Order: sequence, then C-alpha cells, then structure tokens
Amino acid sequence: MAETQATDVHQHLWPEPLVDRLRARSRVPYLRGWTLFTRDELPFEVDPAHHDVRTRVAADHADGIGRACVSLSAPLGIESLERPEADALLAAWHDGARALPAHFAAWASAPTTDPDLDELAGLLREGFVGVQLPATELLTPDAWERLGDLLRVAERADKPVFVHPGPEPVRASAGALPAWWAPVVGYATQMQAAWWGWQAAGGRELFPTLRVLFGAGAGLAPVHHERHVARGGDSPTIDPGLYVDTSSYGPQALDALVRVLGIDVLALGSDRPYARPLDRLLGDAATHAIRVVNPVRLLDGHHTTQHQERVEGRTWPRAS
Repeated sequence: MAETQATDVHQHLWPEPLVDRLRARSRVPYLRGWTLFTRDELPFEVDPAHHDVRTRVAADHADGIGRACVSLSAPLGIESLERPEADALLAAWHDGARALPAHFAAWASAPTTDPDLDELAGLLREGFVGVQLPATELLTPDAWERLGDLLRVAERADKPVFVHPGPEPVRASAGALPAWWAPVVGYATQMQAAWWGWQAAGGRELFPTLRVLFGAGAGLAPVHHERHVARGGDSPTIDPGLYVDTSSYGPQALDALVRVLGIDVLALGSDRPYARPLDRLLGDAATHAIRVVNPVRLLDGHHTTQHQERVEGRTWPRAS
C-alpha cells in the first residue's frame, strides 16, 4: 500500500442525507432509485458503490490519498435553485458531510441567489475547507463582481474558493450528442470562461488575498495566454493564489500547464469517482509538490518562498 500522504482536493461522494433528499423530490434534480434526473442532461445511472464510504476510503488509501476533499456535484444545479428549495438540499449536503469519517474534508456550498453570508461564514469557521461555486455563475467579469460579497466571506475566512463545472444546458437545435459531450466540450468551455472572467475583472485587485482553485485544469485556459496576448491582452504573470487541479487530464496537458503556470499552483484533484488520482508527473519532486505540498498550501494558506529545483533535466519553480 502506498504512503497515504497526498491530499486530493476534488472528489465527489453523496452522503445518505443528500441521497434521501434527492429521492424525496419530484422536480429536478432528483433520484429514482439510483437513476439521476437533471434539468439538461440525460438520465444517468449512478453506481451506488461510488458513494460507499468504506469503498472510497479503501480506494484512496490504495492510491496514497490520506485526505479527500469532497464537494457537492455542481452540475446538479442545486446552488442555482431558488431559496428555500436550495436550502433543504444544501442542508442535507452539509449535514451528511459533517458525519463523514475523518479521512474526508468537505467544501461548503451556498445558493448563488440571495446567499446567507452569515451561514456560510459559520460553515467555514466550523471546518469546511472552502466554498465551491459553479463555473456557470462566474462566466463573465461582471459575474465575479456580482458574487463579490460571497467571495469576500471566503477571503475573510482565509479559505479558498473552488470553481467547478456547473449544469451544461442542452439546446434542442444541437441535435443528438454523445454522452461525453457535456464533460468534454461544455464543462471545459465553462472553466475557460470562468478563468478569463477572473482575468478580465481584475480578480486579484478585487480580492487581494483570495485563493481560487479552478477544477479540470481551468479547461486548459492558461495554455491560451499566448493567444490572449496576440489579441491585445496583457502578458501573463504567475499568481501564487490562483490554482488549477489535475482532474481529467494527463501528462501532455499537465506539462503544458506547468510550462505556463509553474509547478506551485498545480494541485492534485481527481474528480473521483469519475477518474483516478494522478500518481506521477515530471519526477519525484514534482509529484510530491502536486500531491502533497501544493494542496496543503491551497487549503491552509501556507505561503512560502520559491526556489528552483532541477526535475528530470529541466528547471521548474517549486515551493520549499
């Protein structure tokens, strides 16, 4: 068994209170048995083993994961429901997350319409690692400003914000699409828009100390900085508070992200149960940074000076 040092910042697991609440509903999102119905995507057959706590802990330990940060599945669309409809589902999520074993940490969620900021601040004080927001709520510069009060709750608590793909609408005019279309095309496009929304809004000026994690490598948006410059944008600068996770990507894409962003802001995030955690990238030092050092800095705010370390014949920036 691998050493269980790593932290996976991006997993999904539905605790029993959330499953029960989804089964009690008659409007989307809801469950019938283990069949999930959402507003826009086709019915999805959920594997109950994917949400079995003991099975998950065993799988994580086999992959060297000592702490798994689980979040509400944003594509369900719960955060964008009107209150109090959203409140009941979010309460079920938070109650279930509290009851999970110590192996797990959890991201808080909040309605994006009229959120209860005091309640969110209480969740973060209680020990939730940060707050997840759907990328669909952050697609433009104005959207980042519109949610500024919510984002500042996380900033004041010194907790990160996790930007995760949200519901992907299916337009009738699109015709038949393969099952992989939403996660490959729609989700990646959402993440790119959220990344560029932050850049265009001057996110760092608006939120000077906020740490932000973009899931799914921000849809590889950072790799497009050359095009951004070619079309009149500013040259990119490395922002040590802006992280991307590794979910759904492998060595080719992650190598490209490291070339743009450096190693310090790439954090292990698997999107389990939909993928397995990355076990290695660019040698031992880089692997340790991605799986162990960087997630801790993201979650706990441990900012350290940087130095250069030689990794397999190349020089990468790495946290000491």
